[in-house]
Amino acid sequence: MKVKKNLTCSVSTSSRTMSLLSQLEKINLDSVLGEADNARYVTAKILHLVQSQEKTKKEMTSKGSSAIEVILSTLENTRDPQTILNILSILIELVSVGGGRRASVLVTKGGTQILLQLLLNASKESPPNEELMVLLHTLLAKIGPKDKKIGMKARINGALNISLNLVKQNLQNHRLILPCLQVLRVYSTNSVNAVSLGKNGVVELMFKIIGPFSKKNTSLMKVALDTLAALLKSKTNARRAVDRGYVHMLLTIYVDWHRHDSRHRYMLIRKGVLQCIKSVTNIKLGRKAFIDANGMKILYNTSQECLAVRTLDPLVNTSSLIMRKCFPKNRLPLPTIKSAFHFQLPVIPASGPVAQMYNLPPDVDDVVDESDDNDDAETESEIETEDDKDQNFKNDDIETDINKLKPRQELGRPLEELKMYEQFFPELTENFQECDLVSKEPKPFVSNANLGGPIVVPTAGEEFSAETNPSVIGISLKEGNPLLTEEYNRRPAFLGLPKKDSIKASSLLQQNVQRNLLPSCQCLSQEIVTGLDRISLQNTSENDQYYATGCVIKKDNKTSLTPLACSKTCEHVSPCGSSLFEGSSVHLGKFCCTGVESEEEDSKSSSSGEQVVLEVSDVSPVHDCDLYIEMVKTTKSIPEYSEVAYPDYFGHIPPPFKEPILERPYGVQRTKISQDIERLIHQNDIIDRVVYDLDNSICSAPEEVDVLKFNSKFESGNLRKVIQIRKNEYDLILNSDINSNHYHQWFYFEVSGMKTGIGYRFNIINCEKSNSQFNYGMQPLMYSVQEALNSRPSWTRVGTDICYYKNHFSRSSIAAGGQKGKSYYTITFTVTFQHKDDVCYFAYHYPYTYSTLKMHLQKLESMHNPQQIYFRQDALCETLGGNICPIVTITAMPESNYYEHICQFRNRPYIFLSARVHPGETNASWVMKGTLEYLMSSNPSAQSLRESYIFKIIPMLNPDGVINGNHRCSLSGEDLNRQWQNPNPDLHPTIYHAKGLLQYLAAIKRLPLVYCDYHGHSRKKNVFMYGCSIKETMWHTNVNTASCDLMEDPGYRVLPKILSQTAPAFCMGSCSFVVEKSKESTARVVVWREIGVQRSYTMESTLCGCDQGKYKGLQIGTKELEEMGAKFCVGLLRLKRMASPLEYNLPSGLLDIENELIESSCKVTSPTTYVLDEDEPRFLEEVDYSAESNDDQDAELADNVGDYEANNQEDGLSDSDSTRILLS
Repeated sequence: MKVKKNLTCSVSTSSRTMSLLSQLEKINLDSVLGEADNARYVTAKILHLVQSQEKTKKEMTSKGSSAIEVILSTLENTRDPQTILNILSILIELVSVGGGRRASVLVTKGGTQILLQLLLNASKESPPNEELMVLLHTLLAKIGPKDKKIGMKARINGALNISLNLVKQNLQNHRLILPCLQVLRVYSTNSVNAVSLGKNGVVELMFKIIGPFSKKNTSLMKVALDTLAALLKSKTNARRAVDRGYVHMLLTIYVDWHRHDSRHRYMLIRKGVLQCIKSVTNIKLGRKAFIDANGMKILYNTSQECLAVRTLDPLVNTSSLIMRKCFPKNRLPLPTIKSAFHFQLPVIPASGPVAQMYNLPPDVDDVVDESDDNDDAETESEIETEDDKDQNFKNDDIETDINKLKPRQELGRPLEELKMYEQFFPELTENFQECDLVSKEPKPFVSNANLGGPIVVPTAGEEFSAETNPSVIGISLKEGNPLLTEEYNRRPAFLGLPKKDSIKASSLLQQNVQRNLLPSCQCLSQEIVTGLDRISLQNTSENDQYYATGCVIKKDNKTSLTPLACSKTCEHVSPCGSSLFEGSSVHLGKFCCTGVESEEEDSKSSSSGEQVVLEVSDVSPVHDCDLYIEMVKTTKSIPEYSEVAYPDYFGHIPPPFKEPILERPYGVQRTKISQDIERLIHQNDIIDRVVYDLDNSICSAPEEVDVLKFNSKFESGNLRKVIQIRKNEYDLILNSDINSNHYHQWFYFEVSGMKTGIGYRFNIINCEKSNSQFNYGMQPLMYSVQEALNSRPSWTRVGTDICYYKNHFSRSSIAAGGQKGKSYYTITFTVTFQHKDDVCYFAYHYPYTYSTLKMHLQKLESMHNPQQIYFRQDALCETLGGNICPIVTITAMPESNYYEHICQFRNRPYIFLSARVHPGETNASWVMKGTLEYLMSSNPSAQSLRESYIFKIIPMLNPDGVINGNHRCSLSGEDLNRQWQNPNPDLHPTIYHAKGLLQYLAAIKRLPLVYCDYHGHSRKKNVFMYGCSIKETMWHTNVNTASCDLMEDPGYRVLPKILSQTAPAFCMGSCSFVVEKSKESTARVVVWREIGVQRSYTMESTLCGCDQGKYKGLQIGTKELEEMGAKFCVGLLRLKRMASPLEYNLPSGLLDIENELIESSCKVTSPTTYVLDEDEPRFLEEVDYSAESNDDQDAELADNVGDYEANNQEDGLSDSDSTRILLS
């Protein structure tokens, strides 16, 4: 009986609601006199149902229901006060739950306009109906955030000042002014409204409402603060607040609430005060007033007191943002931000940043530009609209002109002029009649491989002198050349210290083997300290000793040393002695000085005479210490370096352990910012002492034992100045690229004089990129000479408390070439050293110098089997700095000199590869090393690859930039990868001639099958490719491709797809084939568009690590990078098999992408190397630590936060997600 009654009640409720709404609609239509009573009665009944039945609310706001229209129509037409009140109450009930969707329904039905008109009408009554005003404002405050145009509508309606006047007239009536303030907050999001309200005294009014700590009316206080914070985002209002001394008042209020709110119940009010301070300090006057009011010290002290309570993190974070923003901007402590090194260009560019820099008056460098702050283009407002601007930028950057997109093969230069490149293609005319090509297989390598001891790769003695000449080219068939065997490709997992017994047992055997096979000192390829069977540390009174092959060990006369010496006479070594380092031509940097050590030091390096022995278990053929020194002698640098860095001399082996991506400690950046702020507050604690300075030749190394010593005067080194800030903290300034005043990111420097057990903090303070993988788990690299002497010659990832953030140093817009983003950024990391008085090197990424490349090429040339491998090294051109740019040709020798074999040889398709156009992207060279070594290996697949293609490789497009420690440019001060459209033969010779080679191939109808330029990426993880596609570019611009009637061979996707299946570090989801306007002068786009190579790519390798696949969660190392280079070759072999005419039936899943692309709805973005908004998720901390100081999002209005978040989750696929939809 009871159940039946409830069911009847439910049915009757539903039908009653519909019935009442029908009656209300009829009343609206009839407009009969006297119907006011009926309308009042009906609306009262509906209100009762809405208040008591949730089902009624759902029914009235469900899709297809006309309830809202009926109620709004009644509200618009009725004049009965009680009916109006009833309807307003109904609408408030409807939008109070259900998130923002119901409020949005009300807005779309025209509710805002009706409510504003009602407000206008009600305001004409004197006095206005208080109940009506409360309900009206309550409703407007709820639907306002869902109507983006409410501010404009209110202004046009003349309703803007009604709410303001109500507040002014009813300051004591908290029930009325609370919803009025909520509406004012909504209005103030429109900047025009904020200014208008400000003129009418709204700012002064807010300061009458907010005040010191009080438990009364805290809701009103919170709303007033939120409203004030919104109003103060207007610069006009902010100035008004500053002029009236309100900045000091806000600080006083904040301190009062901070002191009294001991139980932290009013955190939102405290944060509201901080938001007001944050808004007003967006202008220069506000920042000055904040400093004058001692704001830095106040916020610093209060935030330090809040650190212990995790729930107060929003206060600490907001305080950090304010203090970082208000920290007085300083210029870098340099005489000029132009490079410390000068190179006079043969030709000055007609336009661009280099021309601008040359045209500046001699005394103008980094001038103070008042527009930096005073033009009111302040950071906060820029950041607020940054997302929109970014989105527009991305869309605008994608090329939409179909005529520009279509590849147009054009030579660009007369055919007669291109004939000069014929000399680089002798393989097309070589007949091999003088070569003995009977044997197809390499001769068996006879060695003492079965003997114990180290495996040593021989080098023909008579060849060593020839190796020093990089211009030796062609195929030399020398009798004494050893053949490349599989043994050469073996790599040790780890070089450990052998036990003394094993050393004694095998020492004689090792000596015999090495005497037979080692005419010159050999070293591991990145895997060895030296090729000698042992090195020992031993006390000696001699000032100078020769290390292994005669390398001079520098001695610091200030300390007692233990120099290195050979433990025995090395008869098999051909010592260079003093001739190698005659005069001051080349010398190694200083060794670590162990000296007379205290008892607690490790006994192995004590004065007991016990030897430290280095045993080499396996030797890779491509690193040779002696040869490296010879290569250095022919390398020409602008500073005329005479030192050699030990890591480059010793080589590097990948460490045997995994190096996971570092987990970021919570709050690390705000801690660093606090320590920076302490410099301003406690200036007496700062040492501020210059300990290294390239600009000051008389600046000598500090003599104190507890001060670190720095150096970067060696190839690829970059460190300009070091300032000691605190006892164990140093600010480091990097040198600009030569002929520029910016591009600081690459670093490579030496540190010595350290102690153990101390955390040394290094701050590199003039980085320029707005974000870095240092914020996402990347660590800098360190190389310890002491570890290298202990058989561990490795670059390893080190550092804790790492972060990357905007600092208080800046440059003027004039110095920045008019670029936005004039602030510098800091990379900070802390290192605890393992060895006292070690010599350690730090680098941005694994260094790979020009001399290293020359050494590797010479070794590869000296070891290849000339009957099997066609290897040729030519000098493409001379760089501005007088260095040779090598170009390498690799393919298989023809099977014989018979006609058909020669024809097959000459008709192999070309693969054209290049790398290292950007000097700071050293990972590109390691990938290229992997490619070169694979191509020269005895692997059957490598032989098959050589038989399939002719490889033309330019392994280093920018030798001068690499040598001189540049990050991005050549000596011309320009990014060479933006010069491919119109390269200047005088300023950009390597690009001019590289393009010439490709133009020559196009002219003789021998277009490369693939062109790939190896790069490094500083802001993304994994390895991925950028290619070129007309269709995908058009799809990304939302142009109807069907109307374009495009036919495009999707073969450009095959190689990346193959790599995603074969190379563990490669990620197809990060690939993009969109052509951007900003990239039209890059190698990838020019080779595709002008030369006509369909498969033209940029391959980007991460500087950090991987977030997918086999290496997920690991930082990338040289082993993985070299593997990528080898896997690229394997991919080319698969491509050959798939693309051959007989096997052109490709798997449909590999290429049938059109429907996927058309159907997938993804965000339109330009996946450029500079866009990083979607590259990484936001941090867990409330402050956005993506390095910006003012880019945290203000909390949405409380009622709608959840709704906004839900929408974002629904709509906002990340870049990588959307691209995965495209490419999977």
